[in-house]
Amino acid sequence: MQRTCSRFGARAALPILTLSLVGLAGCVPQGKYDDLMTAYRSKEQQVLTLQGDLDSSRANEEALRVQLARAAEDLRMAQDMMKNGGGDLAELQRRYEDLLKRVNGMDNPLSASVNDALTAIAEANPDLLEFDAKRGMLRFKSDVTFDSGSAVLSAKAVEVLRKIAPVLNSADAADLEVKVVGHTDNQPINRVKKDHPTNVHLSAHRAISVRDEFVRAGVKAGRFQVAGYGEFRPLVANGPKGARENRRVEIFLSPMAYDLNDIPEGGEVPAAAPAPVADERPRTIQPSRQPEEPTK
Repeated sequence: MQRTCSRFGARAALPILTLSLVGLAGCVPQGKYDDLMTAYRSKEQQVLTLQGDLDSSRANEEALRVQLARAAEDLRMAQDMMKNGGGDLAELQRRYEDLLKRVNGMDNPLSASVNDALTAIAEANPDLLEFDAKRGMLRFKSDVTFDSGSAVLSAKAVEVLRKIAPVLNSADAADLEVKVVGHTDNQPINRVKKDHPTNVHLSAHRAISVRDEFVRAGVKAGRFQVAGYGEFRPLVANGPKGARENRRVEIFLSPMAYDLNDIPEGGEVPAAAPAPVADERPRTIQPSRQPEEPTK
């Protein structure tokens, strides 16, 4: 009887193994029964694992089919663009290459001819002007460009600006934007507060004076941007009397993103009126009770 039960257990199929084992529980030793149960559970776990792998494979297959369909659609659109929009692609390529040239040239935004011309002007006027070709920057020293506390250009500064204007109007510089930025040191304004209430006003007014002189010399007004930082962007630490290095007007030249040809008729700003001539009539000067501190 025990041998018959054993042969029956060996022939049993996996789906009915549990029932067989229950029926055989009294026919085989306990150890043999436990081994059979362990084997059954192992096979059951393998079946579950294989089922999970099959489900994952089906999901991955579906995702791949979706990606393949998208790729086919992208290919179809690209082929349509090649057939019908070759001109558009050529224009996009041209614009890309133009932008790439601008990015690669940002370390030196000026052409060789503009660099050479501005370098020559700066070298001829070292007391007034510095030129940094790498940054496309001209720096005017305020102590020579303006009188103390004044935004009126000196005759020497006007002369140099009128030499720079033709360079800005040259073919190689015609698409450059001109940003004029004024700076001061940290010394307060004492005598001319009605004209320049703060150092920021004074720095901005000086930048405007430079811009206006360029416009009078024929440079388009739409090319200019003007700013005044006052004492808030010094080059060096200010001392008890400020620092002459911080009193300056800087001009930055960079590629212009705005197309001036898009300005509607009448949109160009007219040239500024000439600076008023100082009243030279004799005036009675009252002596000051206390000496005033020097202004910029």
